[in-house]
Amino acid sequence: MAHTVAKLPTERQPGCPFDPPKELIEAREHGPISRLPFPDGHEGWLVTGYDLTRAILADPRFSSRKELMRHHPLVDYGDIEVPPAPPGEFLLMDEPLHSRYRKPLVGKFTVRRMRLLTERVEQVTAEHLDAMEKAGPSADLVTAFAKPIPAVIICELLGVPYEDRGLFQENIDKFLGGEVGDDELIAAYTATQQYLAELVAAKRANPTDDVLSDLLDSDLTDEELRGMALILLSAGFDTTANMLALGTFALLQNPEQREALRAEPALTDGAVEELLRYLTVAKQLTRVALEDVELAGQTVKAGSTLVLSYATANRDPERFTDPHVLDVRRQEGGHLAFSHGIHQCLGQQLARVEMRVALPALLDRFPTLRLAVPAEEVALRPETADIYGVKSLPVTWDV
Repeated sequence: MAHTVAKLPTERQPGCPFDPPKELIEAREHGPISRLPFPDGHEGWLVTGYDLTRAILADPRFSSRKELMRHHPLVDYGDIEVPPAPPGEFLLMDEPLHSRYRKPLVGKFTVRRMRLLTERVEQVTAEHLDAMEKAGPSADLVTAFAKPIPAVIICELLGVPYEDRGLFQENIDKFLGGEVGDDELIAAYTATQQYLAELVAAKRANPTDDVLSDLLDSDLTDEELRGMALILLSAGFDTTANMLALGTFALLQNPEQREALRAEPALTDGAVEELLRYLTVAKQLTRVALEDVELAGQTVKAGSTLVLSYATANRDPERFTDPHVLDVRRQEGGHLAFSHGIHQCLGQQLARVEMRVALPALLDRFPTLRLAVPAEEVALRPETADIYGVKSLPVTWDV
């Protein structure tokens, strides 16, 4: 008989802002899969083990299609009909439609191409650190550092005009931050869609040197390009911004790890991977079984909804030694912070470049950097947000 979790845990332990909710960790101790009743009465599943999560992500018997996501693990939406994903929003699609949108983008985000961006990321990072230093000796690291750096880079990649970045950031925050009501969320999403429609039309009229303009020679429609741009803008900004802020918070709370990273630049690549594993800001996602499937001794029926907990998979003691410890010298790779399978994050190399540049630069520029408030007063995003992180991170330093 499978273990049952009464409901999807949404509260982290006081004083443990980096650890998943303890009920998720406890569920993993009972095995890699647990029964999970949904608010609308649906009997779904919670997957917490690393190997099982990875296997499901690579298995075409489990679907990402939006129209199949009729059951929400936290909200009872009743009998509401869920439409298919809008054209271009390929994260919520299966093959072959998924590849129609992803394939043209793969060449734009190769390891080599992203490494060529390193110099530009260094310039943008230095500009924001200069501004911090000039305005200091205190700052909100979220608004001064974590958000603007990835926002500038992804907007330049897609050709978003400089003057429009503020509005774009504000609307993305609203529909991904988990803190506004449904009406405000829908308004922000609609405004972003409208903006991107106008942006695509502007590129048609006057192409520039950017990813969106590069796609104009394909057979993709304007509506499809708008959907693809939405995925790239939101994913390329929000996840990295939260990793930069939450990653800094974690390093400040683990001073021996911070000092090791400062003292040994060769640790940078591994430290970035360890922060991605340890924090896993994209905490979970949902899949739907297309047929009956046996998983870890349990029969998952066709139509069943599975919540895959990346946060606990990346803390699985059967995969990682001392998984709840942040260790910048860790040699074990293979985390699932960027997912796995056909939906593995397209922009992962860009995120890595931004983190590898920005975090060491911050620590080098401000060696006495520290929290300006007690750690328990740092404002965290709610666990209901798609991406976990901090809302603000007040810091100070010696001058």
